[in-house]
Amino acid sequence: MASRETPASPDIPRFGIPERLAARMSMAEQHEYLRTKLSRRGLLRTSAAGAGVVAGSGLLGSTTACAAPRSTTLLSAPATAAVDGSMVAPFGRHLQFGADPKTQMRVSWQVPFAVKRPYLRVGLKPWDLSRKIEAEVRDLHTPALTKKLPAVDQYYLHAALDGLKPGTTYYYGVGHDGFDPADARHFGTIGTFRTAPARPEKFTFTAFGDQGVSYHALANDQLILGQNPSFHLHAGDICYADPDGQGSEEDTYDARVWDQFLAQTETVAKSVPWMVTTGNHDMEAWYSPNGYGGQNARWSLPGNGPDAKNAPGVYSFTYGNVGVVALDANDVSYEITANTGYTNGRQTKWLDRRLGELRADRAIDFIVVFFHHCAFSTTVSHASDGGVRDAWLPLFEKHGVDLVINGHNHIYERTDAIKGTDVSRKVPVGGSVDSAREGIVYVTAGGAGKELYKFPVPDSYEGHVKDLDEVDTYHWSKGGGKNTEKVEWSRVRYTGFSFLAIEVETGHRPRMKVTALAETGERIDHFDVERTSRTSGASGTSR
Repeated sequence: MASRETPASPDIPRFGIPERLAARMSMAEQHEYLRTKLSRRGLLRTSAAGAGVVAGSGLLGSTTACAAPRSTTLLSAPATAAVDGSMVAPFGRHLQFGADPKTQMRVSWQVPFAVKRPYLRVGLKPWDLSRKIEAEVRDLHTPALTKKLPAVDQYYLHAALDGLKPGTTYYYGVGHDGFDPADARHFGTIGTFRTAPARPEKFTFTAFGDQGVSYHALANDQLILGQNPSFHLHAGDICYADPDGQGSEEDTYDARVWDQFLAQTETVAKSVPWMVTTGNHDMEAWYSPNGYGGQNARWSLPGNGPDAKNAPGVYSFTYGNVGVVALDANDVSYEITANTGYTNGRQTKWLDRRLGELRADRAIDFIVVFFHHCAFSTTVSHASDGGVRDAWLPLFEKHGVDLVINGHNHIYERTDAIKGTDVSRKVPVGGSVDSAREGIVYVTAGGAGKELYKFPVPDSYEGHVKDLDEVDTYHWSKGGGKNTEKVEWSRVRYTGFSFLAIEVETGHRPRMKVTALAETGERIDHFDVERTSRTSGASGTSR
């Protein structure tokens, strides 16, 4: 995300809020201002009439109506009443795990118009989808936030599958009145997924951040599908409907970009659980006080964090011998402060407790944490966020986190093993680290598809190694300032589109084989994370 420009006049309203006001508004204050102002101007009534809003939805009746998803039976409004259900095809399918990936899956999709009685069919054979589950509908209205953006009504559907068998392949189809996925005419729309195994076994997962909609994003998706991953982690800045990302008066997000993104991602996400968290470009003030009402409408994440309604990107799950924790770094960022402190410390307290639970679980060898803002990066655009370091690094070390994955900076960068903010062990390309003894490796995997950033020094990656003793960079400090620093931890740097593929091994010597691949398929980095000691983080307490 490039730095935003200052408007010529401080009184020119951007996103409906004069800059002199928005500059000191939190996300919650912007949300209230927009709701009050747009409602008073009568734009909501005009937009609803023009877009054919669902009859009796009550979506626009108050300033808090969109704060949480609702379950309803969606009926066609007069403007869409002529649309036959057989002519409306579902799209944008994406999977998410429930809190227990062995027995729970969430299937989400979209329809371009209101439909009657949406549902999901599921079964153990593609020709026998005998189980039928009613879908939950989360309709989302976005008014015309600027003269150039039309009002948009979107219909997202979700089905919760519980009581599934571990390690089992299921087939599913989504439909509604007039469109039955079990009908031979729609057989090609049937998807598949596999639940987590009952006992740990070898598997692969993938990860990146900062994707958006582009040919590069599509290329990465197709290469990811070729890794046959069990799940994918998306470390925030998902589609860039909001191109500004400051949570400010310039955030004129275009809700239609989400349609493009979900259609682009469907080739992978219809069969690979797509586990997302929130970045700065995912804060959209219209929908809820913290900007995550749209996130709640479009995704069905595990919901086992400290506040699923207000912090949907904070959750955890276990797959095999790996515990995964998703965090919302908007809550602790010193750089972009629209949502800084919005959980009032609840997220960090939950993190401390959850990491302790995972490390005490003898079935879990590795803990992987992913979130958006970087703890360690040297790009000239965002570099490192001191808020992340202050809030969470002590907890990562306390509980023995093994790998941290970030986005935010649109490049690939990887550190040596770190304790505190210092190098505890050099990890060259092809090297290995015993995370329990030698520290944590931090990876910035922000090259998923958006325009690339720059390093202050040359790239250094597999086949093109240019090691440096020090790199001059900076980190964001409290109050929004930049503190310069010389760092020794920047081990691998690659200016290009890329993603992570992580192969996890079990047994008496568990290992994570971490590989970074360019969109061409070329390997640009690889290293191993091992855990030869079953100790609990820095305390050294045996489990």
